[in-house]
Amino acid sequence: MNRRYARTNLLQENDYSYQLQDVSEPVLFREMFNYDEVPKIMFNHRTVPMYFPDDIWITDTTFRDGQQSRAPFTVEQIVDLYKLMHKLGGPKGIVRQTEFFVYTQKDRDALAKCQDLGFEFPQITTWIRANKKDFELVKSLGIEETGILVSCSDYHIFTKMGLTRKQAMDKYLGIVKDALSLGIKPRCHFEDITRADFYGFVVPFANELGKLRKESGIPIKIRMCDTLGYGVSYPGASLPRSVQGIVYGLRFYSGFPSTLLEWHGHNDFYKVVTNAATAWLYGASSVNCSILGIGERTGNCPLEAMVMEYCSLKGTTDGMDLHAITEIAEYFERKIGYEIMDRTPFVGRNFNSTRAGIHADGLIKNEEIYNIFNTEKILGRPATVMIGEVSGAAGIAHWMNAHFKLVGDEKIEKQDELVLRVKAEVDREYAEGRTTSFGDEELEQIIRELDPERFFKLTHIMPM
Repeated sequence: MNRRYARTNLLQENDYSYQLQDVSEPVLFREMFNYDEVPKIMFNHRTVPMYFPDDIWITDTTFRDGQQSRAPFTVEQIVDLYKLMHKLGGPKGIVRQTEFFVYTQKDRDALAKCQDLGFEFPQITTWIRANKKDFELVKSLGIEETGILVSCSDYHIFTKMGLTRKQAMDKYLGIVKDALSLGIKPRCHFEDITRADFYGFVVPFANELGKLRKESGIPIKIRMCDTLGYGVSYPGASLPRSVQGIVYGLRFYSGFPSTLLEWHGHNDFYKVVTNAATAWLYGASSVNCSILGIGERTGNCPLEAMVMEYCSLKGTTDGMDLHAITEIAEYFERKIGYEIMDRTPFVGRNFNSTRAGIHADGLIKNEEIYNIFNTEKILGRPATVMIGEVSGAAGIAHWMNAHFKLVGDEKIEKQDELVLRVKAEVDREYAEGRTTSFGDEELEQIIRELDPERFFKLTHIMPM
């Protein structure tokens, strides 16, 4: 069938109707996934067009997939973080949804308290086991959409569940019909899609879901789950690892609109952010993330990273409050006791700090030279320097100006006598064998001992 597509205004051939290939033996793509070797990236040099949706957004799995990697959140913590997600997502709901477990009383209490806040965004969804009793539980909680696990690789179908592809498809379709019968919107989690037979199972299954969507009038979403982080964004990479190939195939061959396609990736091969952005660029409206990227093994896509990617791709914050990123990070460290690695982009203590004296000198002259953007304005995080062996007088002066919040004529220059005295003390400690950088309290103590009167003036300049 030839059809004219509005985005291209061209006739595009779409004569393929992929049928289920009910193979007798599992297809495990051993040329790519030889378990005793690093997985290989294969290329067939087939490329697909970009198809950036008119509307893109972020969904969250902090309280579901993210929570599986750490001690469970308390009800209070879930509610507080939900409020911060609401603040971050802004009035347009760029952080569109967040999913909850519903199996313990604590989970249900947290869900109810978040519902009571009355926020439009993030919409609350759930993830459940695929049985009718669980659907009834979701319905009783007033939830409109729920995630359903529908594993799609032969690794899962054959070797975990002991089914054939046809048996798996029939089981999954029956589960989806149960959800539809109760008026619940199913979100089908295509687990392990980057090791699945795309045209032999994924597309035929999606086609059947498309039929149910049209018959019921209820939207059915597909979450493309890169369960082990095998996805790659390289042009011409072969399926099943090609992110853009997966998104294009479900959109073009199965007719799923962008608004019903969601990417969910893991970071096993350091590709989680790039893969999520690629899913957006090639036609998925939604990418699934967790705060700080928490999740099993290497974690999920960091929500804060995709907020920044959104701003970069769209050229606007669209009403998001990016200061909430800093507030979320501070909440995790101070209230939850979660340690964020210092060098983590956007949220780590040192992401916009430098130890090098020559860099600090540049920061003093013009912050743009060594800071990625105005981190104080955008994130509420001023650029800082960490005082170490090579920080020099410039680094110490910059630290003093930032730490004591000195502006205008109050700013201290690197030739200042106090700066030089502090530098001499720092140099002395390193000469005696010190190997660690100086903390803020240590530097305050040095200044207090060197010049108590000056220290009093500096601390009283600081806003209380």
